[in-house]
Amino acid sequence: MIKHIVMWRVAGTSPNERADNAERVRAAFEGLRGKIPGLLHIEVGLDRSRIDEACDVVLYSEFDSDASLDRYRDHPEHGRVRAELEGLRITRHQVDYAVGA
Repeated sequence: MIKHIVMWRVAGTSPNERADNAERVRAAFEGLRGKIPGLLHIEVGLDRSRIDEACDVVLYSEFDSDASLDRYRDHPEHGRVRAELEGLRITRHQVDYAVGA
């Protein structure tokens, strides 16, 4: 299994605008549930701490293989979400790692 974790800071000139943008990111990625073969689990969380070092949104997902993660990256639904959120995400951090045998 491959775990794919991505964290973003979102754009916004006010706390309310950032919260709205974070919610848009959450809803868009949760909308991928059940649409991409090999995507076993997807979870999106919004930061509650509001500390300076924190990201606003985290995506936690699990894939059955490296090949499935590669297909996810190129999948049209994932591309649609990326295009829909263009400009909302201002920084991005990612970790992918394998678990199990």
